[in-house]
Amino acid sequence: MSHFPTRPYNLAVIGAASGIGEAAARFLAAEGAAVACLDANEAGAAATARSLAEKGAKSFAARADVTDPASVEKAIAATAKEFGQIHGLVNCAGITGKTNIKGHEVELADFERVYVINLKGALIVSQAILRHMLPFNYGRILQVASIAGKEGNAGMTAYSATKAGLIGMVKSLGKDYAETGITINALAPAVIRTPLVDALPDATVKYMTDKIPMRRCGELEECAAMIAWILSPACSFTTGFTFDLSGGRATY
Repeated sequence: MSHFPTRPYNLAVIGAASGIGEAAARFLAAEGAAVACLDANEAGAAATARSLAEKGAKSFAARADVTDPASVEKAIAATAKEFGQIHGLVNCAGITGKTNIKGHEVELADFERVYVINLKGALIVSQAILRHMLPFNYGRILQVASIAGKEGNAGMTAYSATKAGLIGMVKSLGKDYAETGITINALAPAVIRTPLVDALPDATVKYMTDKIPMRRCGELEECAAMIAWILSPACSFTTGFTFDLSGGRATY
């Protein structure tokens, strides 16, 4: 059974060119949703959208750079023009920055780069999509955070701090719009097998995986399936919440 109603259900995925975002776009389309593939990598977003269209899905692609409010606004406006109402959006944009370094070695320029994408960018996305959703009194917004935002990962100060900030932002926004029909939640994955994780030093990945009681990475399909439910009409009484996808690492 599909997560989505038979009427057109239109979703946007920021970060659709690769990793969790691409997997989510493919899963959502297979479930019957129309999917806007948005990414700073415009060619990558277009490639994902073409792939979905080849399988019979309604898809659309546009450039969306979460560090640039004008770029995000333009992408949301283009999606709305193409699809009409945007029922849900998941923001998968994020970077780790430099890792496997002690806090006193963190470069402020690198910290700023991670902050601008992971936290400030999430606010820019939230503001843009909220302005679209509020007139409809309906929406599903999902920000992809990380288990590092709850527990902190050694050697990942910038990443852990910005993902913790993102979780706090979602808690606040969820309360702000709780009476509007718009839910705003976060997802906190542990290690998911993505190109981003493959690029991390082995020591960092081992540190994170060793903390997972299931003793494995999460799979992209597992992440995409949870994203689909959170973006669906069925997820109607949960907002400001962080869903864990951690193989038992976090139980709170």
